[in-house]
Amino acid sequence: MTGRANVMPPLCFTLLLVSVVFTSFAEERAIYIVLMEGDPVALYGDGRRLDVNSEVFKAHAKRLVDSHDQLLQSALETGSYSKLYSFKHILNGFAVHTTPSQAQKLKEAPRVKLVERDRGAKLMTTYTPQFLGLPQGVWTQEGGDDHNAGEGIVIGFVDTGINPTHPSFAYDPLNPFTSNISHFLGACKTGPRFPASSCNGKIVSAKFFSAGAQAVATLNSTVDFLSPFDAVGHGSHVASIAAGNAGVPVVVNGFYYGRASGMAPRARIAIYKAVYPTVGTLTDVVSAIDQAVLDGVDILTLSVGPDEPPEDTATFLSTFDIAMLFARRAGIFVVQAAGNQGPAPSSVVSYSPWAVGVASSSTDRTYPGSVLLGNGTKIEGVGLSGPTFGYGLLLHKLVLAKDVLKASGSFPRTPPYVEECQYPEALDPNVVQGSVVICTFSEGFYNRTSTITAIINTAKVLGFMGFVLVANPNYGDFIAEPIPFGVSGIMVPNVTNVQVILQYYEQETCKEEKGFATRFAAKAAIGEGRVASFMGQAPVVSRLSSRGPDFINSSRIPCDVLKPDILAPGHQIWAAWSPISALEPTLTGYNFALLSGTSMATPHVAGIAALIKQYNPSWTPSMITSAISTTATKYDGDGEFIMAEGSDIGSSYPSTPFDFGAGFVSPSRAMDPGLVLSSGYEDYISFLCSLPEINPATTRNATGELCNNTLDHPANLNLPSVTLSALKGSQIVRRTFTNVGSKPETYLCSALSPNGTIVDLCPTWFRIAPQGSQELHIQVKVTQAMDGFTFGEIVLTGSLNHIVRIPLSVFPVSTSNT
Repeated sequence: MTGRANVMPPLCFTLLLVSVVFTSFAEERAIYIVLMEGDPVALYGDGRRLDVNSEVFKAHAKRLVDSHDQLLQSALETGSYSKLYSFKHILNGFAVHTTPSQAQKLKEAPRVKLVERDRGAKLMTTYTPQFLGLPQGVWTQEGGDDHNAGEGIVIGFVDTGINPTHPSFAYDPLNPFTSNISHFLGACKTGPRFPASSCNGKIVSAKFFSAGAQAVATLNSTVDFLSPFDAVGHGSHVASIAAGNAGVPVVVNGFYYGRASGMAPRARIAIYKAVYPTVGTLTDVVSAIDQAVLDGVDILTLSVGPDEPPEDTATFLSTFDIAMLFARRAGIFVVQAAGNQGPAPSSVVSYSPWAVGVASSSTDRTYPGSVLLGNGTKIEGVGLSGPTFGYGLLLHKLVLAKDVLKASGSFPRTPPYVEECQYPEALDPNVVQGSVVICTFSEGFYNRTSTITAIINTAKVLGFMGFVLVANPNYGDFIAEPIPFGVSGIMVPNVTNVQVILQYYEQETCKEEKGFATRFAAKAAIGEGRVASFMGQAPVVSRLSSRGPDFINSSRIPCDVLKPDILAPGHQIWAAWSPISALEPTLTGYNFALLSGTSMATPHVAGIAALIKQYNPSWTPSMITSAISTTATKYDGDGEFIMAEGSDIGSSYPSTPFDFGAGFVSPSRAMDPGLVLSSGYEDYISFLCSLPEINPATTRNATGELCNNTLDHPANLNLPSVTLSALKGSQIVRRTFTNVGSKPETYLCSALSPNGTIVDLCPTWFRIAPQGSQELHIQVKVTQAMDGFTFGEIVLTGSLNHIVRIPLSVFPVSTSNT
């Protein structure tokens, strides 16, 4: 049996989403997002970007808001609702706090296209520039070093805000920005802990969205600041990974861990705070996306989002996904966390082909810790702490918490008191002072009521020399991630190792007949746990990273789109933090945190996209997506096939595209991919219209577009991957490539056929001129029905050393077309 507890990275946890606070007519109120007919401002007129200060813009925006108010007044009972937002930039609609019966009236009202219940929003929770080869590769192409990487690009972050005083976001007057960002129209909103000076040139815009949060919860003024300030830390962490300043010293508890740099350290940062410590709502997130598109960000980073598929509509047609579609239509590269529900199949929360879904992997950096026993045995563990006093020369008394309880006391005889070291009043101070104390990962940790923070507090109050948090053999192994400890400490999550410790301890401890310990002769010392090792196999797909296949509705019917799209570092990432650390007391007071999750992988890709956009300013989002995908690698640093962590702790298996998408991101190769596959807004509409599970009227209601054009097959959307979710007989799929190189090039085409199929390509080779295009026909024929997806790839090998890879994912259902 395995368990997860508060020793995991804090932002892998689910925010408590409060969806009900008022009642009306015995009904519980909730937030509903309503989309209406008619073009939003961004699509009004000839579709060109409007000046937000123009009279045309203001007049149309006012007409939309007035129409929203009129609909509410005419359709709903007075006093039964509160309008939270009017969406008018990329969506025409509004968010309303009301009851289910009133929401039903909205569904039946004229000109209403879609009514969707707010599902809440969740956070999907350095060394990585070196691991990705940026200093020697991409950065050198952008001016010789990190001083120009990302210059002129604005990355938007919809998240928990930002800590504006952090050095990762400081402006250096000795190294001023040289590129103007006249295309960006953002501004700064001030508020608690966020004065006007917070927007300093590095942070170019900061806004917050709280109407949804305030409607469904009573916000805590001590942490739920109505300003762009980040009281959680997550938003600061994500922003610094993508665009944090280069070479910022990482110091925690007085120990220097190295220097942190963002992927695109010269990119500008635009902040859209939409998630609060108390609550996160999809309404606030959608409103933030709407504003980011209006402002004109180049890259939109979403390490937040709904944690489950929509209830009543297709995954592609939820309000959240439609908002991302219109952001993409506006020319914005949208990158989204794949989710932290792995390794279960079909656990991705990134569904749509117009957003890049990012999976999480490890790097080769680990922080090994150890505890040395008196008999010379050294046990491995996890913990970012210094050694016990005199390590290497001195051993200290080793005691088990449940053997050193106070002889008399009124405390409950429950695991948190007896064996988990949660309460100082339960332990005998005369015995534990100066000792290494064994605390046990028991019931309280599995119930998420016990914490590492409490152990550290107990250790400080009672003067432990150190602590060892061990797995409980009755529960099994637990998952441990390194967290900075203010005292010497280590976690030993493996039961086999724990049994070695406990066997030694029992041999050296004298107990009377009733089991009370009378003499402690066991000794131990905790080693240095803060020094990194760079010997691990990497990358490996993280256990928590959500997996494909992608699916089209809550019934999880697979669809012909590959998810996740790409794999990037997301395990044990150092980045900026907020000292308030409202959701994780263990990190209170720290300016940096070491976290894991697809939240951390996502900004890696956002920063890399910014570098590509800087180097190739005319490229569209789909071209950038293609470049990242087709140049990814399936192999780790040792040249072996990338592995993925399984459901059992310590288990792994060879990855498939449903674990890593196209593979592990390769920034240097993505700058010069040779060929790209391009698709635009009209192509996405044609894709939606070709899906048999979606009625054309539903597509029109969600997007406002008629199904005048459809694809022969949904798999013909020009993606840098091919997925066939239910192949019968044979199917011809087409892909069109564009040469983005400066010279003509000849490509040889080859295919590795998925099991149960034969793949034929036409043509088998072609020569393509700069900016020329070439269509490739891919015929996939079933030779044997299989009981699941099988995988292969198409490889185009160019005469100028470009290699273009297209992953194939096929479920061969039948050899017959019927």
